[in-house]
Amino acid sequence: MDHGRNRGTPKMLRTSALRTGLATAAVLAAGVGCTVQPLPGGRAADAKPGTAPVTADATPVPAPSQPPTKPPAKPATGTTTAPAPTPTPSRTSTPLPAPTPSRTASRPTTLMANGSQSDRVRELQARLQQTGHFDLNPTGYYGSITVTAVTSFQADRGLPPTGATDTVTWQRLVGMTRKPTKAELRPPTTRPVAKPDPRCMEGRVMCISKSSRTLTWMIDGKVTSAMDVRFGSQYTPTREGTFLVGWKSRDHVSTLYDTPMPYAMFFSGGQAVHFSADFAARGYEGASHGCVNVRDEKKIASLFAQVRTGDKVVIYW
Repeated sequence: MDHGRNRGTPKMLRTSALRTGLATAAVLAAGVGCTVQPLPGGRAADAKPGTAPVTADATPVPAPSQPPTKPPAKPATGTTTAPAPTPTPSRTSTPLPAPTPSRTASRPTTLMANGSQSDRVRELQARLQQTGHFDLNPTGYYGSITVTAVTSFQADRGLPPTGATDTVTWQRLVGMTRKPTKAELRPPTTRPVAKPDPRCMEGRVMCISKSSRTLTWMIDGKVTSAMDVRFGSQYTPTREGTFLVGWKSRDHVSTLYDTPMPYAMFFSGGQAVHFSADFAARGYEGASHGCVNVRDEKKIASLFAQVRTGDKVVIYW
């Protein structure tokens, strides 16, 4: 019997020791304040669905760090990477200089000037004649007389008095004149033919004007031809008045001056109307010894053929 109780005693002792250990553990747990450990799966055993789990300590959970930056992709083998564009430096706000006016644009083009010779010069002279600035007939040559006429026209119109005909001068002149006729462009004389003297209006008359320096051949008051003439100097003046042709000499040579006097038509002693090579060459720079010189040989030759002995000669101012 005693032997039977002894075998049951160790079992009872083990049970008592187990209870004592559990009680001790409970006391320690309450004193330390231990939290409930999460169950496998990450949620506390007493947490309600949808609530945040209770952690074992009060350390805050760190914020997730930024994802690592991926290194730039390396260019494929065999390809060339374009260099980055160089930044353009900003321009300063320095003011630009004022533009210089073009001299070429402001200066009119010269159309005609001293020494020019053309039909356009002839038209210029005819138009200047209409304005009263050119007192000769058109010749087509731009000489000192034309320069003076253009200068006078420019001064009267407030233009630069250069004496050369530029685009502005030409346009101004054309705008205030009419187009010249053929007779005005190519008159028979350098100067306009003067109004005939009343003594020239009847019969066959060589009507010679000293003021216009012209000779007109008239038949019964009608002008048949006209030509330039020059006269004697102050020391050998040409006589004025009404005369008759006394005689004619086709190839006359002066016995006093020993000079040729072709197509001579004598009207007063040794004075005659005849061709002058000197007049043809020098113009009005020279003078005769009293005769009436003609410089157009063809015209004087035609006149010589028409004039008769006894025809009238009238010389006047």
